[in-house]
Amino acid sequence: MNSSTNTAYVMASSGGTLSILNVANNVVSTLVLTNDTYSGIGVNPVTNLIYAPNLNNNTVYIVDGATNTATGTTISVGSMPNSVGVNSTTNTIYVANGADNTVSVINGATHSVTATIPVGSFPIGVAVNETTNRIYVINLLGGSVSVINGATNAVITTITVGTQPRGVDVNPVTNTIYASSYNSGTVSVINGATNAVTSTITGVGGNLEGVAVNSALNTVYVASANGFSVTVINGVTNSIVTTVSTANGAWG
Repeated sequence: MNSSTNTAYVMASSGGTLSILNVANNVVSTLVLTNDTYSGIGVNPVTNLIYAPNLNNNTVYIVDGATNTATGTTISVGSMPNSVGVNSTTNTIYVANGADNTVSVINGATHSVTATIPVGSFPIGVAVNETTNRIYVINLLGGSVSVINGATNAVITTITVGTQPRGVDVNPVTNTIYASSYNSGTVSVINGATNAVTSTITGVGGNLEGVAVNSALNTVYVASANGFSVTVINGVTNSIVTTVSTANGAWG
């Protein structure tokens, strides 16, 4: 989502189709990149560029949000890139490479890889706190979150969370990180100042996937694929407010 242009982007997992939604008028346009498998995309609202990792050829494609066209630039990264985090303040892009347990760091001005950071086993999600310049990478098979210092590109610490974490997001206002765990059905609440798990929220649902934070409302939303639902969590009390049913399994 680019809140600056009021545009939402949805990448199809296969076929290479990027759906572009103008939120103001609900008009959808599409752009086909390549007939490959893609995963979670990242948006830089300042530069209005969209970054789409291609799992088949280990590259990141760049889309110009002003013209809704591919720029023609592709960036080679690690094996099986699957998710992207963006720090629009530093114009830096972080790509999780699942098969080689690394994160590629991309300079958004030059579109060159400036660092490759070893993390945990099978990184599958990235969230960025632009205020603290910390990057949080969930490691699916490691059951952990790697914390990266964006200034040094070094891993500060690795935090143990639930089994097979799948989703992660940050509340930059409260400096709190939320990691959902697929197998254990829990959400780990992490204090960004101490890197400690301060709470584990249970009863969220089965096969947890994506996490999204509304920092203005201090509310957390967690998708449950098996529970066909989205759980709403109060960020002040870390308690479940309600659970909203979905038509099919919720992923992100």
